[in-house]
Amino acid sequence: MSGLEGKVAVITGATSGIGLATAEALSERGVKLVLHGRRGEILQAHAARLPNCDVLAGDIADPATPDALVDLAMKRFGRMDIAFANAGLIASGPVDDIDLDAMSDMLRVNIDATFRFAYTALRHMKKAGGGDMLFTGSVLGTKTRPNAGPYAATKYAVEALAESLRMELAGTGVRVAVVEPGLVRTDLHRDYEVRPEIAQSVPQPLTPADVARAVVFAVEQPASVLIPRIMVLPSGQNV
Repeated sequence: MSGLEGKVAVITGATSGIGLATAEALSERGVKLVLHGRRGEILQAHAARLPNCDVLAGDIADPATPDALVDLAMKRFGRMDIAFANAGLIASGPVDDIDLDAMSDMLRVNIDATFRFAYTALRHMKKAGGGDMLFTGSVLGTKTRPNAGPYAATKYAVEALAESLRMELAGTGVRVAVVEPGLVRTDLHRDYEVRPEIAQSVPQPLTPADVARAVVFAVEQPASVLIPRIMVLPSGQNV
């Protein structure tokens, strides 16, 4: 039996990609799920096949969403042990071409909505005396490159927040961790004219399941152990 059996996880950005793969990996270990995303029909299909799974569809940038997610977890399962702030957008490009509206949308989701969800979840966990707060960061939260500044800036912000929260909550039973993937093959890049693995010469990107294993590793640690950050890169990625 997994040490995670019976725990409850709330995951944002869970219709596909890293969020969904993590939900599936946790479900296999007996974790009950509350999933959030924009595509309601897809979420309902996941709930129909994953045991002990409830869903809430909508915009993660809606200020009411974090409270609604915690309330749903408590109403359905009576607890919340894991919160995974995974929802995110990407908008990058050169100065002359970047879509400023898309960039602003990314800032609202990757920073404002992520921070609001984290603080809402952490207030609950601190009062409960424990829990795991995880963020999807990026290798670009530790370095940057031309044309990637806006996206990298959002991930740098996540890194700074997580480290501050880790220090603030030390000794409370609440653990804070960031998973920092390199290039992952997900729907995040579905509108790209040239797939990133081609543009960056990474023939075999990570799969969402690769990143999910890192999340599970972090939350399966004994209560006395914290893995504050895990970087997961394709072996062929050199930046």
